[in-house]
Amino acid sequence: MLVQLDFGDAGLAECLAELQLLAASAGAETAAIIQGRRRAPDSALYAGSGKVEEIAAAIAAHDADIVIFNHELSAGQQRNLEQALQRRVVDRTALILDIFALRAKSHEGKLQVELAQLEHMATRLVRGWTHLERQKGGIGLRGPGEKQLETDRRLLGNRVKLLKDRLRQLEKQRKVRRRSRERSEVPMVSLVGYTNAGKSTLFNALTKAGAYAADQLFATLDTTSRRVYLEDAQRHVVLSDTVGFIRDLPHSVVAAFHATLEETANADLLLHVVDASSSDREAQIAVVNSVLREIGAGDVPQILVWNKIDMTHGLPAIEGDGYGKINRVLLSARTGDGLGLLRSALTTQIFPALSTDQTEEAGLVFPTDDPDRAST
Repeated sequence: MLVQLDFGDAGLAECLAELQLLAASAGAETAAIIQGRRRAPDSALYAGSGKVEEIAAAIAAHDADIVIFNHELSAGQQRNLEQALQRRVVDRTALILDIFALRAKSHEGKLQVELAQLEHMATRLVRGWTHLERQKGGIGLRGPGEKQLETDRRLLGNRVKLLKDRLRQLEKQRKVRRRSRERSEVPMVSLVGYTNAGKSTLFNALTKAGAYAADQLFATLDTTSRRVYLEDAQRHVVLSDTVGFIRDLPHSVVAAFHATLEETANADLLLHVVDASSSDREAQIAVVNSVLREIGAGDVPQILVWNKIDMTHGLPAIEGDGYGKINRVLLSARTGDGLGLLRSALTTQIFPALSTDQTEEAGLVFPTDDPDRAST
């Protein structure tokens, strides 16, 4: 059972479509969708008592076994909803973390996901021990029973500390590798973008790496890096595929993946991959730029890569501002159309002294102020 409430924000239809994709990516089958309008969340039930009754009726009608809110719920709201609905209730943060747990393959990725999950769980520990409120001590009930919550908090805290220590060690190892790359003067290029924009497909097309790519949210979680040879410059760059961003990305995720995301902040250039076929692309670009600023990568130079033009009947092209600065490359990672232009754009941006005038001679660099050109 999916629940999406309207608080007057724009892009409600896109948010709902995204929720359905998130649920499907987590392995859930949608039985029904409940929507409603409110001025503000209800402090106790988030959705209000009337809407909760509607949700309960829909649960009975469709025999749904889980309720997913496309919002962040407090521990109290989640507890109250589960009591009222007699079903497990999952909020947006827990849903995203669950998908991350499914996708993590590397040792570091699994550590990062576990850390994010434990920190999210820390605020909800009390939910599992409500029965202790009925224990008043006495023979057979003293000791560990009434202190179980404190014990769990201590164990959880110890595990969080251990995970952070391990991740710090891995971060040190990554810094050593980064210094080695810097000494060899190999430029770093990171693929960033909204989840499911086609980053891994583009990464595979450029590197032949065979990284996992699928029409799913967060198909990629672990960072993968490969060398790419640029023929025009006769030089290599290191290209990294990173986790996709999403609106309302939980802060616990950003914090847990700090070490991985730091690679993005230290890149020489970002290729910001955009799904040209999405009607919500401008909002997605804004979300990605917001997260980039949050992780300290807001000032890293970037080129917009307008991907999936095969779905918009667009033509491959390089678009500039008329002063030699490349703003956007239009291509299709799936068909390969425009990949050569992207390689030329990388050469021009990273090795300007070594770049050729091939793209200018082909008439493919031109000023533009039309954000919808890719779909025309």
